[in-house]
Amino acid sequence: MFKKISLFVLLFINFLLVNAQEKIPFRITKHNNIIVKALVNDKDSLDLMFQIAMEDASISPERKRKADHIVFKDEISENNTIKIGKLTQKNIQFYDNELTGHEADGKIGTGIFKGKAFKIDYDNNQFLIYDKMPELKGYESTPLFSENGQFYIVADNVIGGKQEEVYFLLQSGYSGGILYSNEFADGKELDKKLTVTGEKTLKNSAGKSIVTKQGVLPFLKLGNIVLKDVSAGFFAGDLKTQKTNYFGADLLRRFNWIFDAERKTAYFKPSKYFSEPYYKIK
Repeated sequence: MFKKISLFVLLFINFLLVNAQEKIPFRITKHNNIIVKALVNDKDSLDLMFQIAMEDASISPERKRKADHIVFKDEISENNTIKIGKLTQKNIQFYDNELTGHEADGKIGTGIFKGKAFKIDYDNNQFLIYDKMPELKGYESTPLFSENGQFYIVADNVIGGKQEEVYFLLQSGYSGGILYSNEFADGKELDKKLTVTGEKTLKNSAGKSIVTKQGVLPFLKLGNIVLKDVSAGFFAGDLKTQKTNYFGADLLRRFNWIFDAERKTAYFKPSKYFSEPYYKIK
């Protein structure tokens, strides 16, 4: 009997070790941005927006809180220590004067999860960090393509009755759903094929215009999951600077995500936000 109890205890302890994890609480703004509370260099308390499209960190020129203990040289600060929840990471690099989302003093990227699998749990407003992959029951998977610390996935778009495969940059700093690149928008004639619901024109000092348009994508398919009538933005006019297709924060929040330590695969399943109304870009 004693041996059986001892074996059970050992197995239980092993289970806990295998599934060891750190939890980092976050909050979501009305603009779909994730905000975490961070202590930098044991001195500066900051609200940082999680930006999945970067590895390092940055400070905004419009921050409300002081960051006097982050020392910059040529707008870069090396070897900083950051504490978020119970997690402490050293050798964090900050960039200066980078704009960020609403309610944030700066941005923090995926470098805080380096070498570990991590989960964005929108159902419970927390990150989970794993030493080994957790249970994946109920999740689908998709290849994750990494380039310069940024992550891309592939999703199918139904445009004008045709299915188009598109590579999207995961972009948690963009509050909306999809934002198409200029090349894709022009090449697929989105101005003609999508139902346009809004339009705004701005001009620079040289009189050149940039036109932002919001439309509706009938279907977006990620794995076997289909989203309908997705909010999709694109640019027109003289100035066209959007080089990448974005999978924005409004789409990210509709799933819970798990990323493996090697950043080769993303696992996803619908979150509590899956059927929420789409965010409106103003």
